[in-house]
Amino acid sequence: MNENIEVNNNEVKNNLDSKGRSYATGKRKNSIARVWLQKGEGKISINGKTIKNYFSRPVLQMVVNQPLVIVKGEKSFNINATVKGGGHSGQAGALRHGISKALSLYDINLRPLLKKVGFLTRDSRVVERKKYGLAKARRSYQFSKR
Repeated sequence: MNENIEVNNNEVKNNLDSKGRSYATGKRKNSIARVWLQKGEGKISINGKTIKNYFSRPVLQMVVNQPLVIVKGEKSFNINATVKGGGHSGQAGALRHGISKALSLYDINLRPLLKKVGFLTRDSRVVERKKYGLAKARRSYQFSKR
């Protein structure tokens, strides 16, 4: 039994790189976020910009900060992220997913908190494809009797 605990502790330490960072990828719609998380003073850098410059809407800033608020770590982690693909909302969701995964890898004790609110689950909803013979995915062309 003690051997399993020691193995688990070694696995937790192996999730950090040589600089003390944990890495995770988050996805939402067509967006992919690569997130590096480390101890710090609460700086969030997204594609080289601050969170306020990258996401001008406060709602999107709130979405990105949600995992940190849940674990009460707004001012204790520095986050460096690169995001590509999709729109603003999808990118914010991908960042939330990536930050949550990185937090759970950084400290395994945070995993139940994040799992309970659903931040570790990838939202699999994507845009439905357009079908031939239809105007959009489900919308048909206007019917003409004559």
